[in-house]
Amino acid sequence: MSDDTKAGILRRLHADTTQENRVPPVVPVRRFDWDAAERLRRFRTNLESVRGEVHRVGTDWPQRLHNLLNDKNDRGGGTLLYGPDGPHGRELELGWPEQDKAQLRPYREPVETCRETLFQATDAGFTSCRGAIAETGSLVLWPTPREPRLLSLVPPIHCVLLDTAEICSTLHELLIQQSWHAGMPGNVLLISGPSKSADIEQTLAYGVHGPKALVVLVRERP
Repeated sequence: MSDDTKAGILRRLHADTTQENRVPPVVPVRRFDWDAAERLRRFRTNLESVRGEVHRVGTDWPQRLHNLLNDKNDRGGGTLLYGPDGPHGRELELGWPEQDKAQLRPYREPVETCRETLFQATDAGFTSCRGAIAETGSLVLWPTPREPRLLSLVPPIHCVLLDTAEICSTLHELLIQQSWHAGMPGNVLLISGPSKSADIEQTLAYGVHGPKALVVLVRERP
């Protein structure tokens, strides 16, 4: 490519990015005409179709989560790893039954120093989420240093708290409603059910690359 050709390309690119009166295209928000009840119904149906669990809860959600984990674990509730500085960390601590506080395990150490505990002695992980998509039955997570990706990836059971008001009909609607254009994290997760794979002999298996169970607590605020 000659120098003149390169210069011509650069001039066109520069002119295209400096148009002062350029009007961005208007893209209609992709959504469905579903009310809150219908969005919740579709989210639940789609998530449960791939072995996800949905439980409707109220302000007593820490107690409900405690009971659910006890039912799943013959040894009792086991240990629940959570981010104490996450959006719901303090609420989880306050609502957890006093006699079983030892089950709660705050995630404070770097993975290099707690690898054995994380991979061998943790029964469940708890996180918040940014919202959910009714069309696909998906959860949307933004991992942060307060709630790192490991909480939703390593423990056998992943527990999530979701508010009904955060369920959107489509991903596009959620992007617009939450103004993602104003700033996004380096890592966004879309989770649709427990971990699954059919890489080996095309046989579907759960829990191969992550949690074998996904428990979603859907909170209905008054």
